[in-house]
Amino acid sequence: MSLPIVAIVGRPNVGKSSLLNSLVGRRISIVDATPGVTRDRVSAPCPLGTAGNAGPDAARYVELVDTGGMGIEDADNLTEHVESQIAYAMQAAALVVFVVDAREGATPLDVRVAQKLRRQDKPVVLVANKVDLVNLVSEVGELHKLGFGEALEVSAIHNLGRPELLERIEQMLPAGEFASPAEAVMKLAVVGKRNAGKSTFINALAGEDRVIVSQTPGTTRDSVDVTIELDGRCFTVIDTAGLRKRRRLVDVDFYSQHRALRSVRRADVVAMMIDASVSVSKVDKLLAGQIAENFKPVVLVVNKWDLARGKVAGEDYADYFDKTFPELSYAPISLTTATEGVNVNETIRLAERLFDQARTRIPTAQLNEVIQKILELRGPSHKVGTRRPKILYASQIDVAPPTIVCFVNDIRSFDAGYQRFLINRLRERLPLDEVPIRLVFRQRTRKDTR
Repeated sequence: MSLPIVAIVGRPNVGKSSLLNSLVGRRISIVDATPGVTRDRVSAPCPLGTAGNAGPDAARYVELVDTGGMGIEDADNLTEHVESQIAYAMQAAALVVFVVDAREGATPLDVRVAQKLRRQDKPVVLVANKVDLVNLVSEVGELHKLGFGEALEVSAIHNLGRPELLERIEQMLPAGEFASPAEAVMKLAVVGKRNAGKSTFINALAGEDRVIVSQTPGTTRDSVDVTIELDGRCFTVIDTAGLRKRRRLVDVDFYSQHRALRSVRRADVVAMMIDASVSVSKVDKLLAGQIAENFKPVVLVVNKWDLARGKVAGEDYADYFDKTFPELSYAPISLTTATEGVNVNETIRLAERLFDQARTRIPTAQLNEVIQKILELRGPSHKVGTRRPKILYASQIDVAPPTIVCFVNDIRSFDAGYQRFLINRLRERLPLDEVPIRLVFRQRTRKDTR
């Protein structure tokens, strides 16, 4: 069962993003003093007031949706796109949370937003945010003229009024039981430099304009989670801001880039989007390094393939990426044209294969048999002053990434070069050929037993 949608709307700079973060209890939306930072619909599941009394398992959940500021003229001429995302959220909403700035009272733009909400004919909770001072009685009192009754006073940045607002939302929602949100099977972060086609890819997958698509670089700022079902499996796709060179970052770009890299860390699989129409850049190489450092399974998605078809063969990319991204030599490649939906679903199925592969457990007996065969093929160099190197036994201790501990008699002989050799041979002989493997070497002690 889908969760009822609660849309958070209002003019710019009234604290909608801070309110979403406060209600959910973690940082979802970027909070910045610059008007117009939020453009897309940023959403997250949120337990309502009963969670505090009956526990989160018994709570009713809603999907909170943060929207762009109504009435703002976007600096990148994306006003129409932003307004379209707001309209979609309001149309789908079962309830609207109308946020105003308690310090400023009812401004002319607030009145315009109120008029638009009355035409929607949806239940509305009026929230006076930024109640951080005690002398705001007159400003809050004049909010009655907006036509939605007495405003609920909150301070999002200080978490004041949070329980009361959650309770009010629950009271105003239609009666009915709402189950907890289904756990997504896989979290897939779609990352890449600016204008590589990440948002177009996600919209093609979702079958709707879920995120704003524009030729303007830097359109996406927040990391936007989109829940999608394909072939009966539910998963979350994370749209991220396009990455750029660090020296070109301004304040909002810094937060966007930080969120994008954090999305890599919390993802199960990464789709690294590469623009086929331009050369691989330093930004791409730095991103590849971040993915490798976090041991994330990754699909190298060559997007805008229609612009390169006939000029470059698909096989050429394998050799090129082996040289350009040697740390991701195990990663499969997918050629897509997101604007036409070409190979979009197939890319997701490939990501699901990596998701399952990264969770594979290798029996200890099989693992040790494979390692012994690799040692027979080539053992580590016997360094002067060390014992003849041996891998006494190995065991897989974790998944995602598959983590293998090798107990050895003298750790000094197992240098980085031999470790790379061992990992590559393990990939060839185990069902882990397309995912990163974390290899740990430990010196055997007297306490270690076979």
